[in-house]
Amino acid sequence: MTHSLNKCSAQETAACCCVDVGTIIDNEDRTASFSKIFDQRDQAESMLAGLTEKARAVESDPCVINGRIKPVDGGVELNADFTFSCQAETLIFQLGLR
Repeated sequence: MTHSLNKCSAQETAACCCVDVGTIIDNEDRTASFSKIFDQRDQAESMLAGLTEKARAVESDPCVINGRIKPVDGGVELNADFTFSCQAETLIFQLGLR
């Protein structure tokens, strides 16, 4: 059996589906976005408060949070952007929402 290993490359190795972490986490995508329509404004405000609490639990430096609630047909729409200081925090935040 031959051993094939591609070091520091985005290509997979012969043994597993492995890639260099630097090809996935390049620290450029630091913003997580959330959008949802609610029946009532207080539901949207409650969701934004909960998301803000989760973001604050993840942040190492202050997360920039831009939340917007606006009326739409059938309710209110919450749009929020959470910009973290590094991409790893963004991923941790997103995985925590699942």
